[in-house]
Amino acid sequence: MRKINVAILYGGKSAEHEVSLRSAKNVIAAIDKNKYHPILVKIKKSGPWYLPKKLGKVDVVFPILHGPFGEDGTVQGALKLAGLPFVGCGVLGSAVGMDKDVMKRLLRDAGLPIGKFLVLKDFEKPNYKKIVTELGLPFFLKPANMGSSVGVHKVKNETEFKKALADAFLYDRKVILEEFIDGREIECAVLGNDEPKASLPGEIIVNAEFYSYSAKYLDKNGATLAIPAELSSDLIKKIQTLAIKTFTTLEAEGLSRVDFFLSKDGDVLVNEINTMPGFTSISMYPKLWEASGIGYTELIDRLIQLAIERFGKEKRLKTNK
Repeated sequence: MRKINVAILYGGKSAEHEVSLRSAKNVIAAIDKNKYHPILVKIKKSGPWYLPKKLGKVDVVFPILHGPFGEDGTVQGALKLAGLPFVGCGVLGSAVGMDKDVMKRLLRDAGLPIGKFLVLKDFEKPNYKKIVTELGLPFFLKPANMGSSVGVHKVKNETEFKKALADAFLYDRKVILEEFIDGREIECAVLGNDEPKASLPGEIIVNAEFYSYSAKYLDKNGATLAIPAELSSDLIKKIQTLAIKTFTTLEAEGLSRVDFFLSKDGDVLVNEINTMPGFTSISMYPKLWEASGIGYTELIDRLIQLAIERFGKEKRLKTNK
């Protein structure tokens, strides 16, 4: 039987370029070589795509791209136009999952529990006192369209606010400000298309001030992952239910990781969704599924098959009369 040719897109025009390289390396090492033939397609930070000299037929694409120009619907739209099945969320799910402002508005309107938030655009004049009245101190400030904690700041005073705002606006024209929630950071992986399933939840025990880019990827002692998290069976069920509801509310498909805060009062709040979570050797998404009974190689296989399944259903739809 002919192997399925899988184009693995990695790199990309994003501040998360290096994370993508690590994710791709792990996927390439773990993919079932008896069933799939990986074709490596690197996208440089400056934008050019490096295609193999003999590309041949591509059956399915695995876009292991994090952040803007990869996880935000842009590449997904290009692949859809090209008529290629691809792993992960479609155009809509990717776009709303990337934009934390739109994401939180949709979650709020669906009745899902979230923390307080405000949005600032680069042409607006911020009112620090009003922000503090609304959110309290400290609060978090981050680019609306970015991941891996790039441009994220914990703000404690007006001087820090001005510096944080200037830095966040380097990455996006819109920033989101979120109330600080004193509690545990819980994450849950979701897998599937029409009938998504949730993994056992895991916990990030942060040893730094917060789960920054450095704590995630550079400092080996920045954070500890507790997989699975020490939670009651009722809390596990509640988090899994909320993870699936978040996934479906935001039109996600294939895979996503849903992040939560578990407050000291016992409230579970949805923080955000990540529609193409990291696949590095220390990433939460594959580790959560491993703890839930699905190994790395099997997980990659399931994701590719979900992409092919969705493409088959979409192909049957009429595009003209």
